[in-house]
Amino acid sequence: MEFLDRVDERKRLERFLRQPEGAMACLYGRRRIGKSRLLEEVLAGRADVAAYCADRSEAALQRARMAEDFSAVVPGLSDSEYRDWRRFFERWQRDAPRGSVMVIDEFPYLVEKSPELPSVLQKIADGLRRSGQKIVICGSSQRMMQGLVLDEREPLYGRCRVIMKLEPIGYDWLRKAFPKLSAFGRFEHYAVWGGVPRYWDICQGEQSLWTTLRDEVFSRQGLFHNEPAFVLQDDLEGAAQASSVLSLIGQGAGRPSEMAARLQVPQTALGRPLKRLLELGLVRREIPFRADAKGGKRAHYKIEDPFLRFWYTFVLPRYSDGSFLSRHEDIARIKEPFRAFLGEAWERLVRDMLPTRPLPGVACEWKAVGRWWGQGLNRRPMEVDVVAESADGRSLLVGEAKLKLSMRDCEHELAELRVKAELLPFARDYEKVIVKMFVAEGGDFDCVDLRWCG
Repeated sequence: MEFLDRVDERKRLERFLRQPEGAMACLYGRRRIGKSRLLEEVLAGRADVAAYCADRSEAALQRARMAEDFSAVVPGLSDSEYRDWRRFFERWQRDAPRGSVMVIDEFPYLVEKSPELPSVLQKIADGLRRSGQKIVICGSSQRMMQGLVLDEREPLYGRCRVIMKLEPIGYDWLRKAFPKLSAFGRFEHYAVWGGVPRYWDICQGEQSLWTTLRDEVFSRQGLFHNEPAFVLQDDLEGAAQASSVLSLIGQGAGRPSEMAARLQVPQTALGRPLKRLLELGLVRREIPFRADAKGGKRAHYKIEDPFLRFWYTFVLPRYSDGSFLSRHEDIARIKEPFRAFLGEAWERLVRDMLPTRPLPGVACEWKAVGRWWGQGLNRRPMEVDVVAESADGRSLLVGEAKLKLSMRDCEHELAELRVKAELLPFARDYEKVIVKMFVAEGGDFDCVDLRWCG
């Protein structure tokens, strides 16, 4: 796939590489987010780059393979055996050309086998300024990479000139990635794959989302059939417990009390896995708009990562089935609940987009965005898909997100939304209340649709 986005990240790395002084850089992010591809693009055409991708082999074997790979930049490096990492890196630092670049991908795998490695690299890093050499460490284990370079107790703390976490690609890049798809077709892809470049890459040339899902996710031989296990094992020691939590959230159990009851464990036992999933950005904790930050019993947990949300909603419940969604009729049965899945994805996309772009015909910037559920002024329960406060705090946006509506239905829904807006307990705190319908397909001229998203 054509290299997309990463404009700011690329500029930062190129600026780092142009500096005459030597230094270290750290690049990390979840599996398949495009770390290696970014480095390939930035370092393309350079003959002074020594790159190695680590695995879980024993340290002696890793040193031998690394020496062989690095021999292209340091001739004769693989002619010797190295009893430890100190001797290896000292040889590289002594003989590698000034300004050359060492790249170690999946660096956490090396540290697992050699806990002393960060201390060794600390001493090497302290001499880089004079040598002009660069070291780039890269890894998918966000927990370990963050700890290695951001924890002040760790040897590599303060040694990296650049520390960069790669985030998913934005929705507006879908048009360039899938130019032949309709706007709604692109949205369906985003609802399942999110902004993870490797997932997009697999879909290239395949116009049918369901064909790709059948071949790469539903099939036991598919590339992404066991994807959640790989994503979780990078960062979570108790991956099984985290997977159980994600499974329950995917099936609609969003409150910790519900999860604990289904797992038959004390609610306190879920604190650690939920905290780790939140830190990794795999789960989102939602509280009603303007509620106290603690949220109390009103807090809900949702799976943040789109592909994991799809997998735990539709794939895991059918995982033990022998045929496992291999037939067209099997897939047809999940297409109706898939519409509800898309509906929630559309709500999320609207809320994510609001702080980034103006609404048509509305001269406001939005700072606080969320959804609201609770008791209205009429003492009856109600929910609102989109609620946002303007940057100046004077206006309130109240919105409803629907996948598809006719013009007649849109008028009816808009009238109901105006009533909801009047019943919101905090609506009178604002000078102006703006009511908007967000309709992915259809609606009327006053609705906001997918074109607004990019």
